[in-house]
Amino acid sequence: MRQLYFDHNSTTPIAPSVQEAILPFLAHFYGNPSSSHPLGIASREAVEDARGQTASLLGCDVDEVIFTSGATEANNLALKGVMGRHSRATGGHLVISAIEHASVRATAEYLERQGFDVSIVPCTDQGVIPPEQVRSALRNDTILVSVMHASNETGVIQPIRAIAEICHERGVLLHTDATQTVGKIRTLVDELEVDLLTLSGHKAYAPKGIGALYVRRGVQIEPIMHGCGHEAGLRSGTENLVGIVGLGRALSLASKSLDPAAERMTLLRDKLISELRAGIPEPIVVFGELATRLPNTLYVSFPSVVGLDMLRMIPELQASTGSAAYSDTNSISHTLEAMGVAADVARGSIRLGVGWYTSEEDVERCASLLIHAWETLR
Repeated sequence: MRQLYFDHNSTTPIAPSVQEAILPFLAHFYGNPSSSHPLGIASREAVEDARGQTASLLGCDVDEVIFTSGATEANNLALKGVMGRHSRATGGHLVISAIEHASVRATAEYLERQGFDVSIVPCTDQGVIPPEQVRSALRNDTILVSVMHASNETGVIQPIRAIAEICHERGVLLHTDATQTVGKIRTLVDELEVDLLTLSGHKAYAPKGIGALYVRRGVQIEPIMHGCGHEAGLRSGTENLVGIVGLGRALSLASKSLDPAAERMTLLRDKLISELRAGIPEPIVVFGELATRLPNTLYVSFPSVVGLDMLRMIPELQASTGSAAYSDTNSISHTLEAMGVAADVARGSIRLGVGWYTSEEDVERCASLLIHAWETLR
């Protein structure tokens, strides 16, 4: 039974050329990048090459890229690192959106327990964070705003530049979690005008366990991991050489075909919803359909059924009911709750994400399997 992979928002396969790039660093170039002998020097040069590739995709300088173990650590470093430079006794204010990833929400809750104030900005029924809502949330003691670049569930792209302009008018820093956008759409930090940006390797055809945080020059943050002072003193610990090399190669690949890949995935995504609507006579809801969305993401609700039940009927289809936190339960995701989606509609949800290697045949087969499962359950 050939598997159909439609869960690219959860993780991506490692691209073949990325696998080729990392093999020498598994077998031969295994030196510690901090060592002064030839193997160590070769490893250090590989790390810096990857840093340059990452910086090139983001349009920033190499010394503004800090490698981490992934997006969760990068989000923690961004929020705790910025807020941690301010005294808990005097307090301070953090603003996040209602649709943030759990790694941002949980970090904000932690900071709130430490004495900081946290405000949560609501979204529209299309899952968009209105810039004016961010403006309304700002206070004289606001230190940082964190709004994701695009939702990991709906794929809705947020108006980050407009939000950045509002923040900077008030002297407030802006962080964006760009885990879902890096490698799919343009994520140039100067175009977005962000001060901090998070990315993850395994969402962009690199290995798991590697990510990065962009920190604009001049932005001061405190480290959350202490040790020998790696990564400009912000992330101690021997570098994940294999992961870093893989990340650099993957982002280099993405930068060479960003627009054609996005156009192709948009066509596949739109073909998929067209076939589903043609085969199912009752209305299918597309979450965020009226907003600007990622080219690969289709988050839908099938009428009168439970999405998880549909997926259990199709073991060859690898997909989810939303964020990984909700993929194995009938719980309603916090994003759909924030959008005001009714519980019965939310329970029918399935997130389908196409990728670099998805074919038209895959889309047709996916649609056929989903239609048959719906008909059987209906």
